[in-house]
Amino acid sequence: MSNKTTTAKPESGSPAVLPTETDDKIGRGLRAILDGPWARLRREVRETINNPDLLPAPPLSLDEQRERLLGQVKAMGATGIQSGAFSVANGGQGENGNMLTSLEMIGGVNLQLMVKAGVQWGLWGGAVDALGTERHRQYVQDTIDLKLLGAFAMTERGHGSNVRDLETTAHFDPATGEFDIHSPTPSSEKTYLGNAAKHGSIAAVFAQLYTPESEESRGVHCFIVPIRDEAGNPLPGVTIEDNGHKGGLNGVDNGTLKFDHVRVPRENLLNRFGDVDEKGHYTSSIESDNRRFFTMLGTLIRGRIAVGAAAGAATRSALAIATKYATRRRQFETVPGKERLLIGHRQHRRRLIPRIARSYALALLQNQLIKTADERLRDTETVNRTGEDLWKQREFESRAAAVKIANTAHAMDAIQEAREACGGAGYMAENLLTTFRADADVFVTFEGDNTVLAQLVGKEIITAYSREMSGLSGIDIVKFGVDSVSEILRKRTPIPLTVQNWVESISRNDENSLFNASYQLKLFQEREQNMLRALGRRLRTAKDLPLAEAAEVVDKAQDHLIDCAWARVDTLLLEALLEAEADMDDLPEDSLLRKVFEQIRQLFALDTILKNSGWYQEKNVLAGGRISAARAAVNDLVDSLGPWAEQLVDGFGVPDVVLDVPMLTTRAGVEGVPEQNREEIAADLAASAGVAARVPNREVSGDDAAGRQAAE
Repeated sequence: MSNKTTTAKPESGSPAVLPTETDDKIGRGLRAILDGPWARLRREVRETINNPDLLPAPPLSLDEQRERLLGQVKAMGATGIQSGAFSVANGGQGENGNMLTSLEMIGGVNLQLMVKAGVQWGLWGGAVDALGTERHRQYVQDTIDLKLLGAFAMTERGHGSNVRDLETTAHFDPATGEFDIHSPTPSSEKTYLGNAAKHGSIAAVFAQLYTPESEESRGVHCFIVPIRDEAGNPLPGVTIEDNGHKGGLNGVDNGTLKFDHVRVPRENLLNRFGDVDEKGHYTSSIESDNRRFFTMLGTLIRGRIAVGAAAGAATRSALAIATKYATRRRQFETVPGKERLLIGHRQHRRRLIPRIARSYALALLQNQLIKTADERLRDTETVNRTGEDLWKQREFESRAAAVKIANTAHAMDAIQEAREACGGAGYMAENLLTTFRADADVFVTFEGDNTVLAQLVGKEIITAYSREMSGLSGIDIVKFGVDSVSEILRKRTPIPLTVQNWVESISRNDENSLFNASYQLKLFQEREQNMLRALGRRLRTAKDLPLAEAAEVVDKAQDHLIDCAWARVDTLLLEALLEAEADMDDLPEDSLLRKVFEQIRQLFALDTILKNSGWYQEKNVLAGGRISAARAAVNDLVDSLGPWAEQLVDGFGVPDVVLDVPMLTTRAGVEGVPEQNREEIAADLAASAGVAARVPNREVSGDDAAGRQAAE
């Protein structure tokens, strides 16, 4: 193969290189964008949690960690922060957006504190608040005030994500007016329950409800079951086991509950969607068992949203620590006697800055989700939805699942990369990165396993697709092409008209440039729609097959279903960035803030295209040369954004207490402070990447082409 160096035609429409002289105002401007609708609340919470006493525990025994964490929860409770999520009728404020945002921010300081608070006020308290009625009001009020600590007993040894088939039973006995709560098999034991091992005195237990009227279960319902007496001892019939040490979150007292015919009063059934009278007659305002089940689970969606949000906040904290370390720590000299700052090495920028860009997209999408949750959960009397609103509810739940898997998967990738980027210092517990990594690990499997949730997202999309296809003739189905698929997705999750108009207004020229916002969106949507059409064709064959054979067809398409979900996630993320960018349209065209944010969006879009380059080439959407152009552009964008790395993470608004770690201080042997390093950072970047001499607008530069040819 020829070793001749070639330079391709420059890609048009590329943004100009950013100045190397930075301005802290940009960090503050980026923070205002990410703080979003709850900016004032975020400022207040940021001040509250900027407290070293709220950081994860130093090395302590298991019991000491648990008691310290309980004290931290009580300290948070004293602020009244928890009352936002509870309904007004039960003594709260009915402000779900406030509570979800607060839990998100707590996660950026201490994921254990977020989980412990989330179990108490979000899961246990949320279940009673959302599924109970007036007769359960005192439980909620005592939960808000921490007079009553509870566990959320849904997961069993044999069933986690598959809630419908839980094995715990609740048989009603009309003779005594009680429910008999029982764990009939070892696999029915409730396990991994926060607050169960030590602090909880009561639990929200999900079980199959049986009445004398029928031998069949009425479906899974939730019951209030006391588990400890005032002295902290297990009540008769209740067996409690301590799950002990875990891979992370060791301050959270996870445990296992087993019930041996434990009796609770009839009134302990959380009866909002189904009730049993004194004679054992079952009634429900929702006739369909299936709809009742999903309506019940839908009211508990706050936990899933909070988990994704907190994982995103922890990731931003980790990236902020690693990025600030990279502007202080030196490694390898480029001129004799002068070692370069880590951020001055392009590969180090490639490790961190694209992940920072994805964190921006995730934070903005999370803001959108919390806003929707606040609106949909505010009126708690309308959850029994029908018709078109039911479809909107399913879309909301699918969106919550999508954001959860995106945030938690990104957390595991980005926190690990941040840890490695800090070398041995990153491995020291005192610098928090290993704690964030360990505590975030379980987030990918609780409140919904990510693989299962990805299938939920894919199924929701294909359900909308199938819904539009129902009733079509064979020839109509053949004609059902890309335009129809695009229309379905547009109707289900439309981009605001103002954003569409803005994208079109800035994309009139160079419509096929990789830097064109409209073309980027088109590439993302093409991947999503192409996968959806192909999946529809695969699943269509199952339509007329016997159930067992149809199930096999669906099982073999699981990988395709999950790929569809991730394609959907990426489109949502790009749309979130574009919407935020459109909101800045009132700023002058030469606004530095606009230019920085535009390059964040460009970097996210092009980096995502690179990650899926195999698909784009396989489907002949992008040729190899255009993939090379995207790779070159990503290099140039991280070079351009490199001097602004600290301002990018300052936009995250990470509390100072998180950044006050030993490896970011002079006593850890790190030279200088940001102000002293800025000129050197700019010089290092200019020397290593040639930033001062060019802008990121080439398709394939000579040096890149030569390097690839040599590798081949």
